[in-house]
Amino acid sequence: MSNNYVVGDAGLISLSAAELAQKIHSREITSREVVQAHLDRIAETEDKLHSFLHVGAEEALATADAVDKALDAGEAPASALAGVPLALKDVFTTTDAPTTAASKMLEGWISPYDATVTAKLRAAGIPILGKTNLDEFAMGSSTENSAFGPTHNPYNLELTAGGSGGGGAAALISGQAPLGIGSDTGGSIRQPAALTNTVGVKPTYGTVSRYGMIASASSLDQGGPIARTVLDAALLHEIIAGHDDFDATSVNKPVAPVVEAAREGATGDLKGVKVGVVKQFNRDGIQPGVLENFEAAVAQLKSQGAEVIEVDCPHFDEALSAYYLILACEVSSNMARFDGMRYGMRVGDDGTRSADDVMALSRAEGLGAEVKRRIILGTYALSVGYYDAYYLQAQRVRTLIAQDFAKAYEQVDVLISPATPTTAFKLGEKVDDPLAMYNFDLFTLPLNLAGLCGMTVPSGFAADTELPVGLQIMAPAFQDDRLYKVGAAFEAARKKA
Repeated sequence: MSNNYVVGDAGLISLSAAELAQKIHSREITSREVVQAHLDRIAETEDKLHSFLHVGAEEALATADAVDKALDAGEAPASALAGVPLALKDVFTTTDAPTTAASKMLEGWISPYDATVTAKLRAAGIPILGKTNLDEFAMGSSTENSAFGPTHNPYNLELTAGGSGGGGAAALISGQAPLGIGSDTGGSIRQPAALTNTVGVKPTYGTVSRYGMIASASSLDQGGPIARTVLDAALLHEIIAGHDDFDATSVNKPVAPVVEAAREGATGDLKGVKVGVVKQFNRDGIQPGVLENFEAAVAQLKSQGAEVIEVDCPHFDEALSAYYLILACEVSSNMARFDGMRYGMRVGDDGTRSADDVMALSRAEGLGAEVKRRIILGTYALSVGYYDAYYLQAQRVRTLIAQDFAKAYEQVDVLISPATPTTAFKLGEKVDDPLAMYNFDLFTLPLNLAGLCGMTVPSGFAADTELPVGLQIMAPAFQDDRLYKVGAAFEAARKKA
């Protein structure tokens, strides 16, 4: 293995979460052994990857010991994944580790409460290995906006692992963790998954609690699982989903039968399933190797019995503009709380300056360039005289995009597309070109505008770069199980090929 390639492929760190759980619950191995193997892998590779902002070895081992003790006493596992460790994106609050959102503004901050997702992981007996790197406040597509340095792609350390959740994706494919939790505002779970040969899922908006998840854009953000197999993602999805009274946007509906769907899909049979290809996504700018890979994926689905239909979503051409206007406006509002007054970084408080001066100095020092850019754009778009022309118009486009999805789902069960227009790019290549960076989320962000669900599943490697490619699968609201059926079927066919 070259020094530029650090994908985990041997021993305990190469097993799926489902396999690890089976071995732990049957007492073939202990949770402590599994956690220690991953901590050892982190120690071995972290200086090359920078996947983590904090590693909580003691806490993870303590949870593992508690799981082992309970199992040895004959108690039933707390969940299907009890004892299997996980990497948590550093936007979910934790009482036993810093929550920084990769920003100097929150450096070293310890939350007084756990996020609901964190609490569910603890209740499920899942050891949390640490908090993973991201673009600051989840704003970016490469982790280069992290105040603490970028994450490197395990397939080539000169390349990005994607963003905003590149740290979690890199941790999974390098063998540092078998599972992860991310957040997805416009592709921040699905896009890194595509660049690292992992599975990433954005659940239907409102089905996974946002309580304790630091907000970027509240109407777009959604927490979700990342994994190395579709079944692993389903097992984790089932644990973190469900209604939460602490989240006003939480939907009180039964959790979709995602595990059942993943097991059903593993047979590889897609007879009777109608798959839509979005006409607007077949455009200039797609890397030839990515397009070739997508066409092969379509052919694969057809060979499994799926009927493939081209669908027209005319307003998707305006999705990028509408998304970045709505996003910036919500960022402007959400970032107002980081003022240097109540918590986080405070600069210039020497007794001679006004509160306004201290706030200005704190925000200037504590927030990075991309966060400031979005605050400025959003504040401008919300200002008197521009609100109707920008924000309200973008919301109208958002409605039209949701209607496009609804009409498409009258014809098909799921939609598919490439997850990203290209494979992983070099660190530094797009950092000075915000528009090029924004365009990288072209295929993933329409889902967030409509509040629907989507999955990226590994689709092989692009012939022109020999780097991972992801297939995006999209489904209607609350039909997350469709993602898992089609994703698992596609995964099973690729394993047989």
